[in-house]
Amino acid sequence: MLTLLAFIVALGLLITVHEYGHYRVAVACGVKVLRFSVGFGKPLARWKPRRQRPGQDTEFVIGALPLGGFVRMLDEREGSVAPEERHLAFNTQPLRSRAAIVAAGPLANLLMAVLLYALVSWWGVQEPRAVLASPVAGSVADRAGLRGGEVVESAGFADASVEPMASFEQLRWLLTQGALEQRDVRLQVREEGRSSQRELVLPLGEMQVRDADAALFRRIGIVGPWTRPVLGELVPGGAAERAGLREGDEVLSAGSQRISDGQQLRQWIRGQLKGAEPIESEWRVLRDGRELTLAVRPDLANDREGPVARIGAYVGAAPDMVTVQRGPLEGLWHGVSRTWEVSVLTVKMIGRMVIGQASLNNLSGPLTIADYAGKSASLGLTQYLVFLALISVSLGVLNLLPLPVLDGGHLMYYLWEAVTGRSVSDIWMERFQRGGVAVLLVMMSIALFNDVTRLFG
Repeated sequence: MLTLLAFIVALGLLITVHEYGHYRVAVACGVKVLRFSVGFGKPLARWKPRRQRPGQDTEFVIGALPLGGFVRMLDEREGSVAPEERHLAFNTQPLRSRAAIVAAGPLANLLMAVLLYALVSWWGVQEPRAVLASPVAGSVADRAGLRGGEVVESAGFADASVEPMASFEQLRWLLTQGALEQRDVRLQVREEGRSSQRELVLPLGEMQVRDADAALFRRIGIVGPWTRPVLGELVPGGAAERAGLREGDEVLSAGSQRISDGQQLRQWIRGQLKGAEPIESEWRVLRDGRELTLAVRPDLANDREGPVARIGAYVGAAPDMVTVQRGPLEGLWHGVSRTWEVSVLTVKMIGRMVIGQASLNNLSGPLTIADYAGKSASLGLTQYLVFLALISVSLGVLNLLPLPVLDGGHLMYYLWEAVTGRSVSDIWMERFQRGGVAVLLVMMSIALFNDVTRLFG
């Protein structure tokens, strides 16, 4: 129920903001708006405000299917227009006004993202400290010399200046950008409890990245923040419970491996296979101040990378948290910069998918969005607002793509008109529209397939 409610609220809000952008600029440009609809199909509610601007008689509608919306304006191409109202028709407006009305929808979504990111910054959010867990063996971070337990004080691209890392999430975003843009990342780290720093470079530019998923961070080697190697909730009947392990046990060693953090323990457990058979090993744990030795034989499981070992327990204590909060101007600038960064990264990923350098698995549809909406809402309001900001950026960028059925396609028509002095002919308009619909249907089919594969595969 929470997932469905969070999805409907997110979709309704994003669509309303987008269509309000079109509506507000249309009214400002003197265009008569006939209908403002959020959703399609049978109207669930419809009304007309008693007081409207001169020349306006807009009907507001909430449709039964909340999968889109539209703003219908007076237009001679869509119906007869009385001579006395011709100056209020969309098609009779100057080119700059038509372009502004079309661009206003996506820009409203981008502005919404700026405000949401800024709001979260002003409000403050709890995020893990930028303390690194043990890197994945053989990963980029491992080869660069990270060992786990380092505090990342500053980081940045190798060809730019570094900036302080307020949290692990800020570092994760930098690593994501570096991997997808093939740019090396420079870290300035220190050991916990020490004052001396050392600098190292993660050569992310050498990585050939096709998918932006969890496996990407395993290749980088920085999967999560440092945590104590403490066991959390156990699965009834799982390998951990069968071995006599309990919630709250701190693992000191497993086999011949000394354990220093939760990530290291998780990686060690995953690899405890000989062929397809789990390997039994002795664990030394600290329980209520006493050391115990227990024989643990994990269970065989499968994930996207193949067979792995699992013990049926949550591994790792909660990480140390910090409150990341910014002042009015700093928070607003953070909103602008984060919206710009996400927009640029989205455009680059779309371009790489078009030329085959990135996998089409990166496309997501409504099922994945609904799933993420529910998960973010369950984590709290701030996480849900961050989710809304991310989807708002995606919606704004998507609508600016030069596809004929999208706002960006109409802007391309107006660019042609500005350059040549004449509008696109009706026959070519129809051809472009058909082509655009075909491309969108293909994209939606791939996204839906990816959704089903992620959620049920």
